[in-house]
Amino acid sequence: MLHLKKIAIYHILLLISTLFIYADESINEISIELKGEMIKNNNYRAGCPVKIEDLRAVSVQYYGFDKKNKNGILVVHKDVSSDVVRIFDELFAIRYPIKQIAPIHHFHSSDFASIEADNTSAFNCRKATGENSWSKHAYGKAIDINPIENPYIFRNGNTSHKNSVFFLKRVHDKNRKDDQAVLINGDEAVKIFAKYGWGWGGLWNGAKDYQHFYKLEK
Repeated sequence: MLHLKKIAIYHILLLISTLFIYADESINEISIELKGEMIKNNNYRAGCPVKIEDLRAVSVQYYGFDKKNKNGILVVHKDVSSDVVRIFDELFAIRYPIKQIAPIHHFHSSDFASIEADNTSAFNCRKATGENSWSKHAYGKAIDINPIENPYIFRNGNTSHKNSVFFLKRVHDKNRKDDQAVLINGDEAVKIFAKYGWGWGGLWNGAKDYQHFYKLEK
């Protein structure tokens, strides 16, 4: 019996070490090429509240709207990079659909343009919406996911994006196109983020930001 327990422990430790190796392979420092693109497109510049050396390019696999497996890159702070690997592994496992994932410099660092393309992204050196303080995105500790299906809704109930009007009503409707991407409190995708200590803009009072997940400070 003792021998069997030792074998079981060995296999558990082997599995854990394999997961760590896998995670490490998914997390990379910002390459010279990526740094150049980020600076060229004003995604990173002097005065940003985080050093570029503290950011990481995280490779994630996701389940596309076209029901095909795809790969994308999220630029995040090194302190949350392991979280991001695990979160997106779990989102992929439950087949939560994502339209596309690309660093926001592909959209000239325009939050509006990225949203219009229904792009999921993370780091962006910008101020918070309607405020003069830095956004969580500027620290690489926030992710906006499927922003058309999960819009920022102002206190008056409106959105800035016409393609999001169809998703202002926050209920699941199986007859609605791309409804599986809609995030509602209690959904498995929302629970996955919460499990790793991430807050959600869908729970805010007043204005709601259903696309927005951010690492909670301890």
